[in-house]
Amino acid sequence: MKDYFALLARYNLWATRRIYESLDALSEADYRGDTGLFFRSIHGTLNHLLVASDRVWYRRFAEGVSPRDVQLSDELETDRATLKAAQLRSAAHWCDFVASVSVERYAGMIEYTTMRGTVAVLPFAATLAHVFNHSTHHRGQITAALTARGHAAPALDLVYMLQQEQARPAG
Repeated sequence: MKDYFALLARYNLWATRRIYESLDALSEADYRGDTGLFFRSIHGTLNHLLVASDRVWYRRFAEGVSPRDVQLSDELETDRATLKAAQLRSAAHWCDFVASVSVERYAGMIEYTTMRGTVAVLPFAATLAHVFNHSTHHRGQITAALTARGHAAPALDLVYMLQQEQARPAG
């Protein structure tokens, strides 16, 4: 389990970097315009990812805190470069967190309070998988929005990261 989640965390960081390689050249209109996504724009979706991954789930997992002072649609960062830096930091924190988790912890449970105030007790590993799956889901929405607006979308398949890692010289 530990190796699997290290892979997912590594992939999350890699995919975050890749998506921003495509987004950095995007016009403000395409970046901030309503694309029909649940969080309307690419910018809104990226902010949602930061809220969910960093302000909600990371705090639940790494700090044992159940934040209720943030909404999933909050715009944490208005500036594109600041948002990108925050997301890359967040993805790196997940790599560090996963490395710090004991093998035994994956077989346990996580208890937290939902944003609606309900106590939840769920399997630790499955809930952690949700965190990474959630990010993948929204990156997929962003690539669809890019394509719909006539822009190239990055290939984000996990196997591409594995191939890239395998092609690196050892040492």
